[in-house]
Amino acid sequence: MAAAKTPIQPENKKPLWKPDRRLIDQSQLKRYLDWLFVKKGLYFRDYHDLWDWSTTDLEDFWQSIWQYFNIQSHRDYQEVIEKPASGMIGTRWFPGATLNYAEHIFRNKTNERPAILFQSEQHPLTSLSWNELEKQVAAVAQFLRENNVRSGDRVVSVLPNIPEAVVAFLATNSLGAIWSSCSPDFGTPSIIDRFRQIEPKVLFAVDGYSYNGKKIDKTDALSDLQTALPSLKKVVWVASLDPDFEPRTNARVESVLWHSVLQTGPALPLTFEPVPFEHPIWILFSSGTTGKPKAITHSVGGCLLEHLKALALHQDVQPGDRYFWYSTTGWMMWNYSVASLLVGATLVIYDGSAGYPNMDVLWNLADRAKVNHFGAGAAYLLACMRAGLSFIDSSRLVHLKTIGSTGSPLPPEGYRWVYESVRKDVWLISISGGTDICSAFVGGCPLLPVYEGEIQCRMLGCKLESFDESAKPIREELGEMVILEPMPSMPIYFWNDGNGEPNGNQKYRASYFEQYDGIWRHGDWIKITDRKTVIIYGRSDATLNRDGVRIGTSEVYSAVESVPDVADSLVICLELPGGRYFMPLFVVLKGQTDVPATELNEETAQRIRLALRSQYSPRHVPDALFQVPEIPYTISGKKVETPIKKILMGLSPDRVASRDTLRNPSALDIFIQLADTMKSDLTVK
Repeated sequence: MAAAKTPIQPENKKPLWKPDRRLIDQSQLKRYLDWLFVKKGLYFRDYHDLWDWSTTDLEDFWQSIWQYFNIQSHRDYQEVIEKPASGMIGTRWFPGATLNYAEHIFRNKTNERPAILFQSEQHPLTSLSWNELEKQVAAVAQFLRENNVRSGDRVVSVLPNIPEAVVAFLATNSLGAIWSSCSPDFGTPSIIDRFRQIEPKVLFAVDGYSYNGKKIDKTDALSDLQTALPSLKKVVWVASLDPDFEPRTNARVESVLWHSVLQTGPALPLTFEPVPFEHPIWILFSSGTTGKPKAITHSVGGCLLEHLKALALHQDVQPGDRYFWYSTTGWMMWNYSVASLLVGATLVIYDGSAGYPNMDVLWNLADRAKVNHFGAGAAYLLACMRAGLSFIDSSRLVHLKTIGSTGSPLPPEGYRWVYESVRKDVWLISISGGTDICSAFVGGCPLLPVYEGEIQCRMLGCKLESFDESAKPIREELGEMVILEPMPSMPIYFWNDGNGEPNGNQKYRASYFEQYDGIWRHGDWIKITDRKTVIIYGRSDATLNRDGVRIGTSEVYSAVESVPDVADSLVICLELPGGRYFMPLFVVLKGQTDVPATELNEETAQRIRLALRSQYSPRHVPDALFQVPEIPYTISGKKVETPIKKILMGLSPDRVASRDTLRNPSALDIFIQLADTMKSDLTVK
């Protein structure tokens, strides 16, 4: 089966950005290289030599990360890695070691800078000192301890991205308890599907939140949640909307207010419970768009090492920097951004809509808070581009060092917009990873240039390759993204999937290891270039297949959304009997979201076809075009491709797509209607 043909990247393609000598010399990665030379006698000519070593000598590499970052262990480890007889599941890292994630965060306590800066739609920019953070974490930890929360118990939250969420997590972790969170914009059935699996003892809840200028009450929904969680013993309410909020009485579950928790009893000093390296730190959930969410369980030690490596070495977050990534508490990027506290940064958080009262709101926050590292989903950066935002000729954003992008592939025009409209000297870091490892597989490198549409590097310790149909590594062609060696932050297990027992891990194995025995198949369609950058073309399960030629969905979106009239798009390809294919394209037009799908202007349709044909190939041109009011997105900002494909194939919408997991569930309705009207296209040729 041939690979899709994509525009040839000329050998003399110029980078959009190169690190200057000052950045290189002062980067954490350069210091690490120097440390390896002095302490280990290891010399590497360039980053790619370092990557080769990090993925072939796993034991020495991960031990060097442990030593370089001075991991504080209460007991010594017996060895670095203990591999099972076959495969990756069951790999043990640093067995014997005991440590605590929150303890490493509070190593950075200082009076010189705040721990957290916070702003929301309701509240102006405020700060939380390290002393106050420690005081609040100690009080909440004391409350949890008094309510019989012990190491291994589960504590959950339905909180917006506010300082109380960070405090509650750190308090939970300090005791060795296990954290899990959902954003309050999740539907109650979706939250129940997640939390009922893990049987939490304590819930941190919010009375409501503000989004897009609207106040949304959550008291009824979260009161219903209490009834659905029989394991629940206590609810701590944060009064976010109404300062006079009083929780309703529940005969089974006692409720208290956050401010009461902070004021009860004599204050005890903050202490940290050492737990084994492989002890669970948190449970993150898969999107649940096509079935019950999987409860992905990560280890304390694995996330500690991975986050130190990723934030310090790959994003060059330095002590005293200010770190912001726009996220909700239901996305793994919330956990990842909290990890900036590990490297001594000030965490900047925002609660509310990224587009209210205008698209400038997050950039204004970045300017006011003197943010050094600004991150968001690729969809947000593209929305700013389409809104015509430009700061290039202003004196704003002078503190920015990096702009991060994730959630979906950032197309070339997104890269160009950053350098043409935001800052010419900023380092654009596109990363890709996910809930699966609570980090990134591919990302940034302060020693390498940035090329349009390309992710700079494969991350250290991540043996990532692109496989062809014969499971052979390939270059400069589209292939299946695979990981050939284990990483410490891979899941230790899925909760209630055997939890690591020999006969367990069926869901875990089915998620990553069914296609290649003992090799992690991630489900992304990628190309590794000759210069060893990475281009991601979308999910391989949503890959377009035209007459045996595979096409990445991101290629189509890049071309289609460059057409001036197009605001958004979604493309799928349906395999039909007899080896036939049908590829419809759905578009949202700017300023015309209420126009019926049957009224797509032929002139605009022709522009779309021409853009696809000229930028890529005739195979990229769809078989049919439909106008829709909006494209469905998951809460974390990813286009819902595979469920739409299944709906159009005739499967029950309720079976293939959970509305509670969608940011805009009503967007499914038009596709359910179209499933009937498209039947003739699928049967007649």
